[in-house]
Amino acid sequence: MISLKYKSSNLGRFIITLLVIFTLSISSCKDTLDVQSTRLVGEENLWKSQEDAKGAIIGIYTLMRTAMVADNTHWLMGDLRQGDFTSTNRSDLRAIINGQLNASYPILNRITNWRRFYSVVNAASLFIERSREIVANDPRYTSINNEVDVAQARALRAFAYFYMVRIWGDVPLLITSHDGDFSTHPRTSKEKVLAFATSELLLATKVLPFRYGGTDPILPGLYYGSAWTTWNGVLFTKLSAYAILAHIAAWEGNYLDCEAYTKYFVDNTTNLNGDGSFGVKYITTDELTENVNAYSPFAFKRAVQIVGFGFEYGNGEATANGHIEQLTLAKPLVPKEYPEIYVPKDTIRKAFTSPTDNRFSIDPLTNLYRTNYFTNYSSERPMFSKIKVVGQAQTSGNFAFFTSAVLFTRIEEVTLLRAEALAALGLNADAANSLNQAAALRGNPAYTLSSGVDIVDAIFAERRRELMGEGWRWYDLVRYNKLKKNNPAFNALLTNGGIYWPVSNDVLNANAKIKQNPYWN
Repeated sequence: MISLKYKSSNLGRFIITLLVIFTLSISSCKDTLDVQSTRLVGEENLWKSQEDAKGAIIGIYTLMRTAMVADNTHWLMGDLRQGDFTSTNRSDLRAIINGQLNASYPILNRITNWRRFYSVVNAASLFIERSREIVANDPRYTSINNEVDVAQARALRAFAYFYMVRIWGDVPLLITSHDGDFSTHPRTSKEKVLAFATSELLLATKVLPFRYGGTDPILPGLYYGSAWTTWNGVLFTKLSAYAILAHIAAWEGNYLDCEAYTKYFVDNTTNLNGDGSFGVKYITTDELTENVNAYSPFAFKRAVQIVGFGFEYGNGEATANGHIEQLTLAKPLVPKEYPEIYVPKDTIRKAFTSPTDNRFSIDPLTNLYRTNYFTNYSSERPMFSKIKVVGQAQTSGNFAFFTSAVLFTRIEEVTLLRAEALAALGLNADAANSLNQAAALRGNPAYTLSSGVDIVDAIFAERRRELMGEGWRWYDLVRYNKLKKNNPAFNALLTNGGIYWPVSNDVLNANAKIKQNPYWN
């Protein structure tokens, strides 16, 4: 999706300066957020041209991608704790799975350091404050172009805050960029942080287009000289903002707003299409896992990636880490003896209960199994191979290089979230319709209210199957247990703040105003 390769020498200069700024900003330990001056040498030459604007907005996306994938944060935090995966031989991963989040492992200290997310916040705030200057300096950079770019920056900053609140609860709320050694900041209540994120996203929805570089009425014509086929699946759209709004509302237990946001989303999905092929649709299992018809939301850039950040192989962005495949794949797909995590057979059988499920099922007559989600099911460690964006040219010695996107949401996920909201509001028939709409191409019999299966249970069971390996399992367990309240052990986590991660010792040592989450004291 987001490439760091550009033809313009001016844009290259801007990107280099931007990366120097934020490398410095996340390497210092003088205060809680480690955000150093953004007025370093060379900034007086920034904010002059359209290329500077393009480089700056692309830079924010790149920083957000880095924040999510560093040390595989997105999957370690989203898929492991009380999840479906187990560790082959890594004790640090086993500690996460068992909820021992304050164990003394280097990777736990690294992923619980929020500095990289505040680099996103600072870059977005700086863009919001300074990018308007380019309109006066470069006639090619129009006011509407700037307004759309600022809306993207607002949405990215709000997304970073929501992402952090899900992990740590209360976090410092900073809404301006920071010059030099700014005073240290305490944590702000998660309610206030999410209220700010919601207000920013609502502002963004008024300006963000449905699509870029095409016929969208808000921003018609080319976007930075490129058409829709260049930008689809790359940038936050109006529906990206609505999807994030819906998740914030669901996390807060505000299902009235979640229902409204998801309704707008599903009613307007076709507006993401119309300027080329590969639009947004409900995809088949083979399209999801095998990239049939080039519709996989994990491969390259696709409009089906409602909120996602890609690693484009054609742009030289293949990497050995920052992808779930690094943890889940082994021989024969990559030159690795065993996966680092896998889904045990009994867990697979409990999750996939239908003999007709296209994702995984075993034919009762032939005893043959479907391989869309798992390879080598008959072995001791079935390999989770749902996501496998790796090619022959991307392996070297004992290392493999991957280009799969880090995906936050797609249309199936939002539709299941809508089903959750409707069920929480007692609109069970409508909830069943949304559930069946999301799962219609997966081979399972349609859910009926007369089945005797609780609708909330059915929705979260489908989310477990559909979204396995996409970083959702822990957050789904939190919302599920908030709704059901029938698990005493999980109720205790909810009551005592145990659903949140501890804050990194590096953060605590840098700023006395930041206190550890009480559950982890």
